[in-house]
Amino acid sequence: MHMTRVFPAPRLLQAPNGWHQHVNPSRHLVQQNIVNITVNNLTIPFPILCHSTQDAHSSGIFSGDSPFSHSFSLLMFNLIFITSITRIVRILLKPLRQPLIISQIIGGVIVGPSFLGRCRWFQHHMSNASSTFLVNNLGVMGFMFFLFTYGVKMDPGLLRKSGKLHVSTALIGITIPTFTVFAVSLCLRKNMDKELAKIPSLGVISGYLGVTAFPVLYHILKEFNLLNSDVGRVSLATALIGDTFGLIFIMAFEAASQGEVKIMNTVWYVISLAVVVSFLVFCVRPAMAWINDNTPEGHPVHESFVLAIILGSFVMGFITDMFGIAIANGSLFLGLTIPNGPRVGATIVEKTTTITNELLLPFSFLLVGSQTDFYAMSASDWTRLSPLFVMVITGYFTKFFSVWITLYFWRVPFRDGLTLSLIMSLRGQIELLLFVHWMDKSILNVPGFTLLVLMTIIVTAIFTPLISILYDPSKPYMVNQRRDIQHNPPDEELRIVLCILDTENINGLIHLLDISNPTSSNPFSIYVVRLTELIGRANPLFLDNEKQQVPPMYQWTNTINILKTHQQLKGTFMKLHFFTSVAPKQSMFRDICELALEQETSLIILPFDSVDVRNHAVKTVNSQVLNNAPCSVAIFVDKGLFQMSNTGSSFRRTRHRFGLLFLGGGDAREALVFADRMVANEDVFLTVIRFLSHNFIGYNELEKKLDDGTVTWFWVKNETNQRVAYREVVVRNGEETIAAIQAMNDGAFDLLIVGRKQGINPVILTGLSEWSESDELGIIGDYVSSEDFFGSASVLVVQQQILRG
Repeated sequence: MHMTRVFPAPRLLQAPNGWHQHVNPSRHLVQQNIVNITVNNLTIPFPILCHSTQDAHSSGIFSGDSPFSHSFSLLMFNLIFITSITRIVRILLKPLRQPLIISQIIGGVIVGPSFLGRCRWFQHHMSNASSTFLVNNLGVMGFMFFLFTYGVKMDPGLLRKSGKLHVSTALIGITIPTFTVFAVSLCLRKNMDKELAKIPSLGVISGYLGVTAFPVLYHILKEFNLLNSDVGRVSLATALIGDTFGLIFIMAFEAASQGEVKIMNTVWYVISLAVVVSFLVFCVRPAMAWINDNTPEGHPVHESFVLAIILGSFVMGFITDMFGIAIANGSLFLGLTIPNGPRVGATIVEKTTTITNELLLPFSFLLVGSQTDFYAMSASDWTRLSPLFVMVITGYFTKFFSVWITLYFWRVPFRDGLTLSLIMSLRGQIELLLFVHWMDKSILNVPGFTLLVLMTIIVTAIFTPLISILYDPSKPYMVNQRRDIQHNPPDEELRIVLCILDTENINGLIHLLDISNPTSSNPFSIYVVRLTELIGRANPLFLDNEKQQVPPMYQWTNTINILKTHQQLKGTFMKLHFFTSVAPKQSMFRDICELALEQETSLIILPFDSVDVRNHAVKTVNSQVLNNAPCSVAIFVDKGLFQMSNTGSSFRRTRHRFGLLFLGGGDAREALVFADRMVANEDVFLTVIRFLSHNFIGYNELEKKLDDGTVTWFWVKNETNQRVAYREVVVRNGEETIAAIQAMNDGAFDLLIVGRKQGINPVILTGLSEWSESDELGIIGDYVSSEDFFGSASVLVVQQQILRG
C-alpha cells in the first residue's frame, strides 16, 4: 500500500541548518506541481512536492518487493550493518591499543556521507526519509540512556570527600582552558559564522574544551583495567568535580542563549530548572531511597519499580526537552537520584546496559556519522573554519598543561602526572552528544561538526595508547626484597593479608589462622579485606574500617564481630585490621597487592571454592594476585571440614592430621616452612612425603641443593617429634606420582599442603598437564582438591614470592 504526502518544496529541499539534503526523485517524488494561491486578489505560485511513502514492512521478495524500500527493514539492516562494521574495526584497531569508542565513531563515519553515503547505490537502497527519521531519534535515545546509566553509577556524595589535590586539579583544569579559549574566540569572532559568533555559543564551546566528562573516563579506564589504579582513582574523582562545575557552567550559557530572544525566556528557564531539580531532590530521591531500603539484600528489586524507573527516564527526557533544558539532562538528573551500588542501582544498570550499548548506541553513532562529512569540510571556506580549529587546539593544549603543572605542584611523580594529564584530555560519547545538540541549535554547521568529530578521534586515538605505554599499574608490586614465610625472622610478627569474598564461609579461614599457630614470640598481624565486586556504581572504594565510614550497603559487621571474638580468644597473639574493597573483579587484585605492599606482609591468603562454578570472580582474582603479588600467596580450598559449631567459644582440642606433598622447588620449600609453623601446634600431626625422580633425572642442580637444605633443616628440627612423619617416594613420571598420592591417601587427612608449581621437576609431572583445570592451583593442587579425589581434606596451595624487581 502506498501513501502520498504533500510538502511545500522548500521544506523538503533545505534543512534547518542551511545545508541542502539530497532527494532522490525516482524513489520519493511522484510529481512536482505549481499551485496558484490567491490572497486579497493577489495570486502567488506555490510549488509543492508529492512525497511517496511505503509501508514499514515488506510483503516479501517473492512478491517482487524489496526489503530496502521499507523503513523498518532498513532500520534493522542499519543496526546489523553498523554493529558489524564496528566489530571489524575494533578487531583491526585493538592491537594498536585503541578504545572501543574510536571503533564506534569510525563505524558511524564509514556509513555516513564521508564514505559509503557518497555511493549512489548506497543512497538509493540504504536510506529513505522514514528510516533516517527513526535512526536519528533512536540515536538521541541512545545518548539519553547512556547518560541515565552513568547517572545511576555516579556517587555525588564523593564530592564532599574530595581532597585538595582533586579540587585544585579540577578547578584549574577547567578555568584556565575555558577562559583562555573564550578569550581567543573573542579575538576571532569576525571570521566566524553568525550563530557560532554569539557569546553564548562561544561560552558553551569553551566550556566543553575545559571539562572532562566522567562517563567518558569511566568507560575508557574500565576498558583498560585502570579503574582502581592510583591514576584511575584520582582522575575519576577529579572528573566528578569537573563535571559538576562544567554542568553548571554550560547550563548558565544555555540560559543566556534563551534570553537572546526575550529576557523572560531566561527567567522561565531558570524557574523550570529549579522546579525540576527540587522535584527530583525532595520527591524522587526519597522514593528511590525507600525502594532501596525495602529491598532485602540478595533479592531482586520488584519489577514494577524497575519498570517505573525506566519509564521515568522517558518522562524526565520529555519534561526537560519541553522546558528547553535538553532532553539528555532529564535522564541524567533522574539517574543521579537513584542510590548507586547493590539493589536498585545494580538492578537498573543490569537491565539497561545491554539494551543501551548493543541496541541504542549503534544508532547514536549512525546519527553522528550521518552528520560527519569530510567532503563538506574540505570544500568549506577555511577562513570560516579556522577560528573553530584554533579554539580546539588552544583548548586541548591548555587543558593538558594546566593539569600537568597543577599535579607537578602537588609533587605527583612525573610519569603519573603525565598519565593523568593525558587521561583528563580524553574525549568520547558526551562530547559527541554536545556536538549533535549544537547542530540542532544551529551553533555548528556540517564542516564545523565534522572538524570537532575529527579532533575527538585524533586526540583520543593518540592519547589512549600513550597512557598504556607510560603507566604500568603493576610496577609498584615489583619488589626485590624477600617477603615470604621462609625468610620472615622467627622472633618477629608474621603479617598476613586475609581476603574474604563470601562472608558466609568464614569459619574455615578462621580455623586455618588458628592452626597456623600464632604465639607470643611470633604473633600474627592480619589485615582482613572484604572484597566486593563493583556493580551499580562507577567509583571504586578502598576503605580502612577503623578510619573511614563504610557505606551501609558495603558493611559486613557480623563477620567483623566474629573475627573480633576470635581475636579476643587469642589475646596478644593475633591483631586484626579490617578493610573494605569495592572494585571490578578484573582489577580487584590491585587493592590486595597494594595492601600487601604497604603493610609489608609475608603472605596473602585467598579463598577458592572448587564446587561453586558460578564464582568466576574468585578465580579471576586468584590468578591475577598470583601473577602480581609482592609476597607469598596461599590459596585455601575449604571443603567444610573446618566448619565450627560455635565460633564464639574456644576451639575444642581436636587432633588434626595434615599431609604435605613435597615435589620440590621454591613453592614446595615455602609450603614446608609454613607446615613447620603448624606442627608447633600440639594438636597437629604432619606427614611429609617427598617425591624424587628415578636416578635424579630432570633436576635443576641449584633447586635440588636448596630442596635438600630445606628438607634437612626441617628433619633435624623435628626428628624427635612423634607427631611428624617423613618419607620419600621415587617416581618415573606423572602417572606414578598420582599413584603414589592415591596410595598414601586413606581419606583421613584434614588438610593437604602442596607447593603450586615453581621449580618442580618436570619429570615428576610428565603427562599430567592436559588434565589440569585450575591453573591457579597447579597440577597437583588441582588434582587433590577435585571432587574425584578420595576424602574430604581441605587443600592449601602455596606459592613463594616471585622476585620481580
